Amino acid sequence: MSDPTEGPVLAEGVDEEPVEANRRDFIGRNYLIIAAMATIYAAFHMAALNGLSIENMTGIELPFLPTLPMETWNFRIVHVAGALVLGFLLYASAVTFPAPEEETRALDYVSWALVIPAVISLGVALWFAWQISTGTMWNGMDATIRFREIWFFGVPLMIATVGAIVAGWYHRRRRDGFAAPDFVLSVAAIAVAAYLITIYGTLMRNSTGTPFAPIGISIAAVAGTLLIMELTRRVAGLALVIISVVFLAYVFTGQYLPGFLNSPPIGWQRFFSQVYTDAGILGPTTAVSSTYIILFIIFAAFLQASKVGDYFVNFAFAVAGRARGGPAKVAIFASGLMGMINGTSAGNVVATGSLTIPLMKKVGYKAKTAGAVEAAASTGGQIMPPIMGAGAFIMAEITGIPYTDIAFAAIIPAVLYFVSVYFMVDFEAAKLGMRGMRDDELPKFAAMVRRVYLFLPIVILIAALFMGYSVIRAGTLATLSAAVVSWLTPHRMGPRSFIRAFELAGIMSIQIIAVCACAGIIVGVISLTGVGARFSNLLLGLAGLSQLLALFFAMCIAILLGMGMPTTAAYAVAASVVAPGLVQLGIPALTAHFFVFYFAVLSAITPPVALASYAAAGISGANPMETSVASFKIGIAAFIVPFMFFYNSALLMDGSWPEIVRAAVTATVGVFLLSGGVQGWFLGGRCAWFLRVGLIVAALFMIEGGIITDLIGIGAAVAIYLIQKLARPDPDATMPVRGAD
Repeated sequence: MSDPTEGPVLAEGVDEEPVEANRRDFIGRNYLIIAAMATIYAAFHMAALNGLSIENMTGIELPFLPTLPMETWNFRIVHVAGALVLGFLLYASAVTFPAPEEETRALDYVSWALVIPAVISLGVALWFAWQISTGTMWNGMDATIRFREIWFFGVPLMIATVGAIVAGWYHRRRRDGFAAPDFVLSVAAIAVAAYLITIYGTLMRNSTGTPFAPIGISIAAVAGTLLIMELTRRVAGLALVIISVVFLAYVFTGQYLPGFLNSPPIGWQRFFSQVYTDAGILGPTTAVSSTYIILFIIFAAFLQASKVGDYFVNFAFAVAGRARGGPAKVAIFASGLMGMINGTSAGNVVATGSLTIPLMKKVGYKAKTAGAVEAAASTGGQIMPPIMGAGAFIMAEITGIPYTDIAFAAIIPAVLYFVSVYFMVDFEAAKLGMRGMRDDELPKFAAMVRRVYLFLPIVILIAALFMGYSVIRAGTLATLSAAVVSWLTPHRMGPRSFIRAFELAGIMSIQIIAVCACAGIIVGVISLTGVGARFSNLLLGLAGLSQLLALFFAMCIAILLGMGMPTTAAYAVAASVVAPGLVQLGIPALTAHFFVFYFAVLSAITPPVALASYAAAGISGANPMETSVASFKIGIAAFIVPFMFFYNSALLMDGSWPEIVRAAVTATVGVFLLSGGVQGWFLGGRCAWFLRVGLIVAALFMIEGGIITDLIGIGAAVAIYLIQKLARPDPDATMPVRGAD
């Protein structure tokens, strides 16, 4: 607890990592094993990304350890395999844990029997590595090698993988114990990695997708795909898995479909020999998760260790708590700050919503509105520079546009989003006559300002990026600065805290790595079947009728593809399907990808599958569907913003400074008018229905950003204000219905 003179502590425990319902809670020796694995996994990435190893730091050669930095494909394979091993040991297949007497002991015998084929496949993969190292020639045309790969490696691997996945669905083990099927899946994941590193270490990577590819690649990829999808189901739910299954089914049924969905026939061996390469699973999504994402997860873990999250939320309370409907505005500020260190909208809701949602209900918001405000605000954290829920890094990887350019371009769209949510919240509070929080309910602003140095790691990160440092070097410097800053707080980081931070990072990274790998499966299907190009042709056809119609269709597809998925996966999939078509329409790559990214993020508050809204409903106690509809309404202005920067690229910092300033100001006015029309509140009073319609029309005129349309919109707003003040139409009057008496 802080000094009482600083006011009540409204935020405590924000930095505590929430424990999912199906995550195991190990104690004793089991905990030490998992903690060591997670710590080593995260520290390995930090060392590899910075080119550190025992050998190059000490000069001592240890031949049994990998050389850092590792070869790119091998590094990504190890990255995915490590997450699979940790994930299966940490996350149970079911969401409930049995009492000791309810454990399914009978399945233990079957599950432990599956260890035998798993170990055989791993041993054979290592044997292959030894054979290749001694000069054995390896290719897919050799009948002897093909026989060994199928029967000595492939069949045992598939038996272990499929058997353990199915057994895991029925196996029940107490929360603090390892489950036999999960151990088998971990060994299978290591076997897949060992084989692929062995084979890709030769010239065999050049044979993928050809008859010369060893069949073992295809079998290992099938097993790897199943493992990735099973772990994704455990850590992120069924939505992404179902979409992945649909895309995989399309590979083998596309030849029977009509129109633009028709694709050439592709055999299973050819497809799977390519999907576990940089054309799919090891492609852009894993490239980003193995570098930038895990680096910033480590950064977030170090910030958590120094309790920066608590400070962010308390700072937001001190700044915005006194305003009408104060807790709702705190949610906006706090979620924007937390979004910089939190990789998912739903995770952001859990971190800040447990504090803000009850307080919103206390000052008069309905439960569904309180949840909706937090969901909308937390979703905005994913578009907030500099980190943007890691989406900026994937965008840079896919487009080749420098990360700093993307982060700079994101400033005005992010401001417009939060401004729109702020207006919606403020107008709602005004209509309901809400008060702000009292001074004695809030942290003292002066006390918060005295601890403003806790923002230093964020400042160093941004400064290093714009000074030209690489993202990896900037992230490393920011991480180290978080440790240094902690020495100015009661939560000083020592060796034990360092280890704990790396342990947290290893565990926190599992979900996002699994999701990125699973998204890589979908990206692989899109690139290998050519459906993305055919979708682009469809957009071109629609643009021939109306460019606005093509954009609306692209918006719907981006939202649909993003439903139920975290930010990174939602954007990666939508960028592969929708963005190329927009680029072919002549839209600049940055604008096209921002358009897609924005709507992929907004899928988190779009019914019927609105993850952020459902997470908020779980805290508020409101109906999930009602909360998602309310969050959609609160965020409605944000659905217009992408069309704004499509029609006026100055909103993405593309233009002269006078153009950028004018675009930002007029766009803000447009968002203000749209919010007023939706909420029925304009400049201090409630609006009649026809004035609300007029405000929405005036806002739409300001979307294009042209001088004439802006003048029309402003003129309409002035006219509406004069009508409201002079004529005073009844705000409770309803729209006349034809045929009514």
